[in-house]
Amino acid sequence: MGQSPFATGLDENAANHVPLSPLTFMARAAMVFPRKLAVIHGDRTLTWSETYARCRRLASALARRGVKPGDTVAAMLPNVPAMFEAHFGVPMAGAVLNTLNTRLDAESIAFMLRHGAAKVLLTDRDFAPTIRRALELLEGQELLVVDVDDPAAKGDLLGRLEYEQLIREGDPDFEWQLPADEWDAISLNYTSGTTGNPKGVVYHHRGAYLNAVANILSWNMPPHSVYLWTLPMFHCNGWCFPWTVAALSGVNVCLRQVDPKTIFELIQRHGVTHFCGAPVVHGMLINSAHLIPEGLGHPVSALIAGAAPPAAIIEGMEKLGVSITHVYGLTETYGPAAVCAKQEAWESLPIAERARLNGRQGIPYLMEEAMTVMDPATMTPVPADGQTMGEIMFRGNIVMKGYLKNPAATEEAFAGGWFHTGDLAVLEPDGYVKIKDRSKDIIISGGENISSLEVEDVLYRHPDVLVAAIVAKPDPKWGEVPCAFVELKDGATAKEGDIIAHCRAHLARFKVPPMVVFGPIPKTSTGKIQKYVLRQRMKSTDAL
Repeated sequence: MGQSPFATGLDENAANHVPLSPLTFMARAAMVFPRKLAVIHGDRTLTWSETYARCRRLASALARRGVKPGDTVAAMLPNVPAMFEAHFGVPMAGAVLNTLNTRLDAESIAFMLRHGAAKVLLTDRDFAPTIRRALELLEGQELLVVDVDDPAAKGDLLGRLEYEQLIREGDPDFEWQLPADEWDAISLNYTSGTTGNPKGVVYHHRGAYLNAVANILSWNMPPHSVYLWTLPMFHCNGWCFPWTVAALSGVNVCLRQVDPKTIFELIQRHGVTHFCGAPVVHGMLINSAHLIPEGLGHPVSALIAGAAPPAAIIEGMEKLGVSITHVYGLTETYGPAAVCAKQEAWESLPIAERARLNGRQGIPYLMEEAMTVMDPATMTPVPADGQTMGEIMFRGNIVMKGYLKNPAATEEAFAGGWFHTGDLAVLEPDGYVKIKDRSKDIIISGGENISSLEVEDVLYRHPDVLVAAIVAKPDPKWGEVPCAFVELKDGATAKEGDIIAHCRAHLARFKVPPMVVFGPIPKTSTGKIQKYVLRQRMKSTDAL
């Protein structure tokens, strides 16, 4: 093969090729907007120059404490300034940030600290009982424990030093380096591990950079957006929004825990423009609308992920003055990797039709190369008929590097050159993807497939329903039938017969749940319904 006529005779070099890393966003924000507000936490505020200096101090202090490139630094923290700083300071030291799910038990935390070979742990006092037990289970693993002594936290101090002491050890002018290769790991995130041990998902600098930018482009975020941390930063690195907010030179409004009253107060006090959350968070806000009878006072944009937002959620949030955009992704795709891009023509449609269109998983994020629905057995795309079911698959730069120390699972996930999500979906005629179910959540009743998401969508249309979940219930005649678990809104009085009658009015008879169980529905710390817990209850005759 001959040489390209466009060859210059010079390989890529420092002048024309720089590894992509979101760490550059922080340096730029501090240089261009040094005095602009970067972080708000209660009465405490930090500018971008102050935040950058603290991140460099953290990197320097970690290096002086023996943290080397490729080492793991874990964080068991709520959405406080230290958690934001760790997203920059840890990789500035060349290390890998492992943000831990603060709702997990000690055994799970110990597994992650051991599997990820953490050298340092930053931990909040609120989690002292869990961390104490986890440290006991580590059996001699050398681990520097650093307490983040937040004023709002309670509990014991477990570490050898406090976070602010560590920061003071560092050099505010520390000369951190970009990764030698943008493929180098920047963070480690563990899957939920509902069956067996969780898998460690490895992100690289390139993917984090690109998804941070994709958040801006896919959501039309303006410079200096004011972002409220309703989404846990431990969850997929907060969907890459720590790096996104830095790229925008925006404002991080910290929030230790989700509370509607506090959320409304922070939105109004600080002029919050954007926030993210699972459907349960949006449902909580709608259910607390009476706290702000005059509304929020200014337009707010929100991302929603998880189950498709039902009409009641979209309509309820619009009444609050919040415009919802539906995104879709997994831990393995840095959080959102697809967006239901809104079309202007949808705005004039009735709410039910808008909800149907906006509730789809949509199209790939701008920085994701491809998203499709394929038959996983033949690896051929399904027709765009809105009927033929297949598995959603991704390909592109915002797909994980792989699973840590698990080559078999990595190979299985990437079989055929695509990342397999395990989500079953159809491809609609306009090219938008619509999830029908998780492969394990499809209910097969008398030979007929029932989508749990379809039944849940109907349940959410009932005015008394706050949260709903459908799982399979064993049945001697049909093999299995759908069973509905329902949380009612405050003051609601719907009975089982009301819910079943509502379903009969909107569903084929074989899809109607013959049984409704009322009460709190178990959820993960990120608001996802724990269906495996409900399935376990279904197996116990004493549970219902």
